[in-house]
Amino acid sequence: MEPLKIMETRPGNYSLLLNAGSTAVDEVVEELGHEPNGYFWEGVAQLLVATEVSELEGRFAYDPEGGMFVAYGADRPALEQLGAAMSEVAGDADRMRRIVALAAERGFEFDD
Repeated sequence: MEPLKIMETRPGNYSLLLNAGSTAVDEVVEELGHEPNGYFWEGVAQLLVATEVSELEGRFAYDPEGGMFVAYGADRPALEQLGAAMSEVAGDADRMRRIVALAAERGFEFDD
């Protein structure tokens, strides 16, 4: 699940974390006209949930910052599944290009 990680913040509550600017695709994100910050990665997560892992809808919440993507909730398996899906994008330039193209097709705007 690199570069993402899960932390138990309180008993039974978890956060999925990604330090923005720490992925193998940061340069590609910038080439595509975006800033690889926490808000951009929230958009990636939202697209993945909407298009590939719809069973995760409503099972966690988002709380990104400029320097970090955060999804949180009590459903650790859902966060792990999201982390695995996001990890694929974070490590594959072509996959990232496809996600940004999908966003454009759907009229989705990243909040970066």
